[in-house]
Amino acid sequence: MKTERPESGTRAIVLLPWRPRGSESPRSVEGRLTEAVGLARAIELDVAHAQAVKLLEPRPATLLGSGFVEEIKKLVAALEVALVVVAATLTPVQQRNLEKAWSAKVIDRTGLILEIFGARARTREGMLQVELARLSYEKSRLVRSWTHLERQRGGLGAVGGPGESQLETDRRLIRTRIMRLEKKLEEVRRTRGLHRKARTRVPYPVVALVGYTNAGKSTLFNKLTAARVVARDQLFATLDPTMRLLALPFGGKAILSDTVGFVSDLPHDLVAAFRATLEEVTAADLVVHVRDVAHAETEAQKKDVDAVLRGLELDLDGEDAPLEALNKLDMLPAEEQAALRQSTRANPDRVPVSALTGEGCDALLARIDARIKAKHAVLEVEVPLSDGARLAWFYRRGTVLEREDRGETAYLKVKLDPADRARLEREGALAAE
Repeated sequence: MKTERPESGTRAIVLLPWRPRGSESPRSVEGRLTEAVGLARAIELDVAHAQAVKLLEPRPATLLGSGFVEEIKKLVAALEVALVVVAATLTPVQQRNLEKAWSAKVIDRTGLILEIFGARARTREGMLQVELARLSYEKSRLVRSWTHLERQRGGLGAVGGPGESQLETDRRLIRTRIMRLEKKLEEVRRTRGLHRKARTRVPYPVVALVGYTNAGKSTLFNKLTAARVVARDQLFATLDPTMRLLALPFGGKAILSDTVGFVSDLPHDLVAAFRATLEEVTAADLVVHVRDVAHAETEAQKKDVDAVLRGLELDLDGEDAPLEALNKLDMLPAEEQAALRQSTRANPDRVPVSALTGEGCDALLARIDARIKAKHAVLEVEVPLSDGARLAWFYRRGTVLEREDRGETAYLKVKLDPADRARLEREGALAAE
């Protein structure tokens, strides 16, 4: 089920409405406009004009003032533009009115992000998530794009009576489709849960790369694992999570997961629809926040990512706080590189790296190794075979990697978290490391 999407090379205008009062965004207007243009180009739109629009008072009918609406109408005609991207949230009424005024297709920021995700999805899960998010978004848009659903009535087995309007029909069909998608996604989540459960029986902890879109996660992923994941200088180049085995410096191994990039003000429906993807982050043993330190608004990007991680109930301040990979070091001037290296010496959890040149990657791997070992130590313990309760505790609380029964004693090699290890140390139950 697909909506009509802009074709590659479609000429477009990008508009960023912004309000001078208050602190609606920590970013500069220029930075937000640049990001909006980047989002448009991510689906290969030909941006003929980009402009920030000072918005003193939003208009209920069109969001923008009548004078500016008329100005853009002339610009659309002069530039022969087929699409206008408004980098804000439009109501269905505002979207429809602007399309009539400009005689061009109009999409808002949520619609644009949905287009990008729709173009990037490759796995079954990703495509299901995109469709669910799009349907949730479109059901409030007067279902203008979904009149073709009428042709699928027979397949859904619930045809309305003769008095049912096309609008009511489409809304009912969308609700039915959403319920089916949610059931399919629940099956996917259960499968992913089983996969995660299976991974706990393997001596490989999971490390998740997170970060703002285009921060260089996929490039770093490729550098660390020698993989060939798609890595482009493009927003949302990665959508579906990818996992590879990661060799650690001191002989250990881990599973490295490359996830979708975050973006400021990610639409609520999209966050909900991509819950299964984000669950990989919540289940990880260690989160590595990849930051683009060469970006002018790297601190604002960090705040956006932190907000998403807090929404996932991750600990950002305690012993499980994410490790920061301060990426794109090679793009900083020499004096700024030196200052960054100096400022991070006192904090081993902030590691300057260049995914492009490989500088700092060895230090990052060493720190990942140290954090994993501190959190999940592999211990050797001796348990009398007669002590069934203690044996069951090790299997319940940890991951038993090896077991050898000799005589009346079970010799276990088990992976435990710090709290359980501390308990055993207090009880004097550890044989040796």
